[in-house]
Amino acid sequence: MSVGSRVFIARLSGIGVFDPSGDQLGRIRETVATLRIGRQPPRVLGLVLEIQHRHRIFVPMGRVTRIEPDAVTLSSGTVNMKRFERRPSELLVLAELLDRTVTTTDDQQQVSIVDAAMEQNRTGDWEITRLAVRSGGGRLSRRRGQLFQVAWDEVDGLALAENSQGTETLLSVLAGLRPADVASALQDMPAKRRLEVVAALDDERLADILEELPEDDQVSLLTSLADERAADVLEAMNDDDAADLLGEMPADDQERLLKLMEPDEAEPVRRLMTYGDYTAGGLMTTEPVILLPDATVAEALALVRNPDLSPALAAQVFIVRPPQATPSGKFLGTAHLQRLLREPPSALVSGLAERDTRSLRPNTQIADITRHLATYNLVAAPVIDENGRLLGAVSVDDVLDHLLPEDWRDVDAQNEQSDNEAEARAAAGTTGSAGQADG
Repeated sequence: MSVGSRVFIARLSGIGVFDPSGDQLGRIRETVATLRIGRQPPRVLGLVLEIQHRHRIFVPMGRVTRIEPDAVTLSSGTVNMKRFERRPSELLVLAELLDRTVTTTDDQQQVSIVDAAMEQNRTGDWEITRLAVRSGGGRLSRRRGQLFQVAWDEVDGLALAENSQGTETLLSVLAGLRPADVASALQDMPAKRRLEVVAALDDERLADILEELPEDDQVSLLTSLADERAADVLEAMNDDDAADLLGEMPADDQERLLKLMEPDEAEPVRRLMTYGDYTAGGLMTTEPVILLPDATVAEALALVRNPDLSPALAAQVFIVRPPQATPSGKFLGTAHLQRLLREPPSALVSGLAERDTRSLRPNTQIADITRHLATYNLVAAPVIDENGRLLGAVSVDDVLDHLLPEDWRDVDAQNEQSDNEAEARAAAGTTGSAGQADG
């Protein structure tokens, strides 16, 4: 990587980071910089890497030896596992710089930042030297709606907090990420920016992301929305996740939002909220893949191809007598995906159904659910009421969510010593700066 090479930061998001041996350490999720006095270009402090369990760490730019279109290489594979925490003097480039509205100094044109380019100076430091911007347009503008580049010192408006920062470019960066990764990114954003992004997401996308957040963050973000939109987002969530989220809210708030939901969407959520937290009824989803006896294998396979289904729920279909919606008619049995793939497309699923006489009951406790799934090597199991009707299904991921510690989404190094960071910062040559370092 030669001095003076230019790298556009938004393009780094999501690419792999490797040690000198070629082993992948994680993926880039953010770039950290610090603003400087006057019109001096910001200094890039380092990269935020996401490693296993969505754990985010900081790696200083001094450790980067090569940047390629699809990979970044570090000087060694030793990194500080301390969770990254943004400091007040630091700028998160993707979360806080993109979409800002600034003014060009030459023609006083308002433009929106869509990317930022960093380059290495003669001393080896990385600086944000240029901005890719989109013109807002105007009667006299020759660049109406066009992309063009300007030097950092050719715009005004970056030294002060922005009140009109948009979200278009940041949303485009987040669009390619899985909901769990976006949830992790939201947790690292300043509160104001987080709310701006949440307001700009569509209901379905926000519902998927909320399901990946800790319960406290779910409640905080949902209550930041207008009641009507909060109800729409709850409707877009899985029934069991919506019930869990409402269960963390005061009773008055629960009832108000349930009344705003469509009755057919609110009813299964209300039903789930009547069950205990650690029972099959409290853990189950009311929307597994359900078919009537006259359905064919071809119809079953078409349903399990739905990309919105989790792998656990797509692994089997449940056959019932009418009515098909839960609570259904009499439960007839389960047809597993592997069996469906071995049968002719015209075969009836009712002939493939396996009936488990030890099906779960709504009051089955989580310890017995776990034992049942493990004993029969299942990824999901039906929940049946006393009349033999299918109420829903409990999947292995539902069980894991409740068996893991409450802070499992925020796995951190347990024995991290406070002097590790100081030692790493000294080794990286960033002592006294606003940056963070790895060990």
